[in-house]
Amino acid sequence: MYLLGVPLRLVFALIVAMLLNTASRAVGLYRTLYYLPSLIGGSVAVAIMWRNIFGDDGIVNIALLTMGVDPVRWFGNPSAALWMLICLSIWQFGSSMLIFLAGLKSIPQSYYEAASVDGASFFQKFFKITIPMLSPVILFNAIMQTIAAFMTFVPAFIISKGTGGPLDGTLLYSLYLFKQGFEFFHMGYASAMAWVMLIIIAILTSLIFLSSKYWVHYESEGGK
Repeated sequence: MYLLGVPLRLVFALIVAMLLNTASRAVGLYRTLYYLPSLIGGSVAVAIMWRNIFGDDGIVNIALLTMGVDPVRWFGNPSAALWMLICLSIWQFGSSMLIFLAGLKSIPQSYYEAASVDGASFFQKFFKITIPMLSPVILFNAIMQTIAAFMTFVPAFIISKGTGGPLDGTLLYSLYLFKQGFEFFHMGYASAMAWVMLIIIAILTSLIFLSSKYWVHYESEGGK
């Protein structure tokens, strides 16, 4: 969930941000519509909707049948159930998308114009201009989304009906912590788990910061 959900959400958010970074009369409306899932994505209603969408008779399985693919038992297979949560996590890309969009707006167009004059392709511009100039924003989004991923609770609780099933396939750390504290009343154990989660988040954040000196470029430092 954490290893796949965060990178996929960031990649999807960057792709959508680049698509919306265009001059259009309706671009403001598009940005609002794309941001809505992040506003309501953590709600109970959306989790229930997601459970119905991926149900045995849900729209996802109907679409698979239309394409000639056998339906998937999303609530009977631990791997499939986890992918259902990952898809929901990716769908909540709005906040990252807006931050990426702001970062893209701050890149001077003269860089792209100069690259075009030199005959640079789209991918050369992307990897030589966009990614380096956007790397501080990528760092910020990576840290914020990593922290948010560990705090994911409502979707796993609602979709699995509080069990973390099937076969603990959706038993995220936060859900397990909740079960220990408020279902089994092991408050001491739950408190220890909360501290462990805090330490894990701190370690991951530190590692991301330490690695940033190899891939994050700041214009004030001359690109180093």
